Amino acid sequence: MAVKRDYYEILGVSRQASPDELKRAFRKIAMDSHPDRNPDDSVAAERFKEASEAYGVLSDPDRRRNYDMFGHAAPGAGGGAVDFSDTPFADIFDTFFGGGFGARTRRERSNRGDDLRYDMTITFEESFTGVERQIDVARLATCDHCSGSGAEPGTGEETCPACRGAGQIRRQAQSIFGSVVTTATCPTCGGYGKILRSPCSQCRGQGRVQKSTRLSVKIPAGVDTGSQIRLSGEGEAGLRGGPRGDLYVVLRVKPHHQLARHDQDVVFELRVNMVQAALGDRIEIPTLEGQVEIAIPAGTQHGQTFRLQGKGMPDVRSGRRGDQYVVLQVVVPKDLTPEQKALLRKVGGLTGKPEKVSKGFFEKLRDAISLD
Repeated sequence: MAVKRDYYEILGVSRQASPDELKRAFRKIAMDSHPDRNPDDSVAAERFKEASEAYGVLSDPDRRRNYDMFGHAAPGAGGGAVDFSDTPFADIFDTFFGGGFGARTRRERSNRGDDLRYDMTITFEESFTGVERQIDVARLATCDHCSGSGAEPGTGEETCPACRGAGQIRRQAQSIFGSVVTTATCPTCGGYGKILRSPCSQCRGQGRVQKSTRLSVKIPAGVDTGSQIRLSGEGEAGLRGGPRGDLYVVLRVKPHHQLARHDQDVVFELRVNMVQAALGDRIEIPTLEGQVEIAIPAGTQHGQTFRLQGKGMPDVRSGRRGDQYVVLQVVVPKDLTPEQKALLRKVGGLTGKPEKVSKGFFEKLRDAISLD
């Protein structure tokens, strides 16, 4: 199976490319590789198809953001990508650089269903492993009675007499500057170009009804709060057979009770007492994969950090894991017995008189414990 190339690499632009740079890059490839200009050239045709798919994703801000986060592995990545291999060369630039496909394209755009947002909360552990969830989404779905046409079965539709199928009304008026032509959406058909002979009795001509739908959402490992998963075509159904909108699942990750996340790295604050810090110890600590034992060297200082390589969160796109950092917190006791206080005064040299101390605090603590 061939490895799918990076969309930015296909267009020959950087990941920070502006919309204008993307447009110029695609225009150049389209000029060179469109099938109308390269008949019987399968290599040029494949290059044009690949570039049109890349531009179709990167020219859409939401799809580009989703691709930058999840790459080709993202749910819906590449789904609905544009292929204009069969579109006449003369229409390519109208499609991408203004104009579109005329009245039919305008109607489909105006009849497109709304995008939806679904907020989902997952656990810290699920963000580490990835998870598949079932969700119930209330949305406008295609009417089963009329199959989305909006017309009562057997009746169909007819061309709008007001705009003659154009979906727009052109008005011409005279002004001091001469003749002025304006266009507006046809009020009779709402820009659709056709009117129903008999509206559907179930959806009243809308072609869609309210329903609750269960969907499966695959959440990749490594997501964080604010990550979005786009489910192409899972938004609301379009008006009278128009294309569906998209569903965006926006994630919130519950905080872990012991670990803190910083990008792909995780941090754990390990609390030890003065004796453990002075003499060293072996202590079990939590990680994303369970408990592990680490060695605390003798003489470890407050705030010292230990690194566990590859024990952090995976990157959503590459799968490469970050690290876990263990930050040592030396806890100073508050409630001491008289005997403990006396011992600490002896170790710390707290006699109330000026005294030259020849040994460090931890050395004297070690000596005092060994003599006890």
